[in-house]
Amino acid sequence: MTQAIPKLVTFQEFVDWLPENPGVRYELHNGDIVEMAQPVGDHEEVKSFLCIEIPVEIKRLGLPYGIPNQVIVRPPEKDSGYFPDVLVLNRANLVNETLWKKASTLSLGASIPLVIEIVSTNWRDDYYVKYADYEEMGIPEYWIIDYAALGGRNFIGNPKQPTVSVCNLVDGEYQVSKFRDSDRIISQTLPELNLTASQIFAAGLA
Repeated sequence: MTQAIPKLVTFQEFVDWLPENPGVRYELHNGDIVEMAQPVGDHEEVKSFLCIEIPVEIKRLGLPYGIPNQVIVRPPEKDSGYFPDVLVLNRANLVNETLWKKASTLSLGASIPLVIEIVSTNWRDDYYVKYADYEEMGIPEYWIIDYAALGGRNFIGNPKQPTVSVCNLVDGEYQVSKFRDSDRIISQTLPELNLTASQIFAAGLA
């Protein structure tokens, strides 16, 4: 579970407050500093797997993208700041990011062709809060990887089953496609990516 620290703060106060070498992770949710639970090993295995597979495809296609380790995603005009599990960065758009140099912060959807959240016990953040903010920012593609089937039944079925929800921005709104078992993930950012849902899930359940 996440634990909120009382006292509303602005985004700038949050950035100034962030410990340089934190023993725990924090995000800012509408002015609330939220202490994020330490991810379990399976969660980190999925993240590690994706951070190997996706850069290989980026390099193969010769795209001007990278996968930074610690980037804050800030919805414009909001006192919120998220640290996505995996973020694909469009380096060509960094000249338009006013907070990049000083605080490694991104606020423009054009800078983030793909963002990925791996579902933990605080699954509502991924399916509701971040979904809405990433959509509003205009991030073209958002994956929600629910390898442990933790989310609500309206998102992953009844009975619950591991699901990758790929949200693609169409006319300013996310259209969601769901992938399970041996389904090949269809990505508009990486259209030739040869990766199945079961391969991703296996990384977290090895």
